[in-house]
Amino acid sequence: MSAEKISALLGQMERVIYGKERQCRFAVAALLAGGHLLVEDVPGVGKTTLALTLARSLDLSFGRIQFTPDTLPGDVTGYATADLRTGELHFHAGPVMNHIVLADEINRTSPKTQASLLEVMEERQVTAEGRTLPVPEPFMVIATENPIEFAGTYHLPEAQLDRFLMRISMGYPAQKEELAMLSARLAGRGVAELSPVLSREELLAAQRETANVTVNEAIGKYIVGIADETRRSHSLTLGASPRAVLALARASQAWAYLDGRAYVVPEDVQEVAPAVLSHRLVVSLDASLRKITAGEILAECIRRMPVPPVFSAKS
Repeated sequence: MSAEKISALLGQMERVIYGKERQCRFAVAALLAGGHLLVEDVPGVGKTTLALTLARSLDLSFGRIQFTPDTLPGDVTGYATADLRTGELHFHAGPVMNHIVLADEINRTSPKTQASLLEVMEERQVTAEGRTLPVPEPFMVIATENPIEFAGTYHLPEAQLDRFLMRISMGYPAQKEELAMLSARLAGRGVAELSPVLSREELLAAQRETANVTVNEAIGKYIVGIADETRRSHSLTLGASPRAVLALARASQAWAYLDGRAYVVPEDVQEVAPAVLSHRLVVSLDASLRKITAGEILAECIRRMPVPPVFSAKS
């Protein structure tokens, strides 16, 4: 039943996000793996629409933070006010105390405010005004950013990027899909008319099933080997961390689950590796001057790794 509901979720998203089936699949995979998603691209290509479509398709609470340079940490995590009559402090929960949180234009806010998300994204709890509160489960942060705009923006530090399970780009749609999108919007069809297709209990069940997808020992060695290759690469000053290894395994489980399999195969790892690892790698100065990207270096690292043979779930 969970698999059928997940299929319905993907179908609804693809009816709104035209021609971006792969991006929709990455978003759902990140959700199933219990991770966070960073959507990076130029303005107007559907980054926020992707986040809103996923949120509206789930019967979960939703919070949105529109980041600006003057956004404060309390605007994210919450703040306390004093009752003038009794002197008691009353805590007002911030937008992060929701199941799905849209951090829109996350690179427009200061590093101090960006850092307010570090604890909640890693430990699923918020410490504010001397109180530590758990966030609801399931919990997911979907952040958007424009990578080519520099005025009024702040670079996301490596520690922040490492909290995101995946980073994806939307890209421009093909003319056929763009025309279909235009017709739908002119007819008044869009995100606003969506209704939930997946309940909290159904999503939690799907996440449990995803976590039980088998990662064979050979696949585990393959994942660790890819990470080790990035650490050995002379074109990188920072390779994949142990957290990245765990992220790659979880994302591979989710990709296998979306394919209806109870076990991970090498193709699952290869499919998700660029979205999981590229934003965690730091290109060396020499490679940067030669305009070699992290994605290209990662692809070479994966090519150097022997691919384990196909196996069954019982092997």
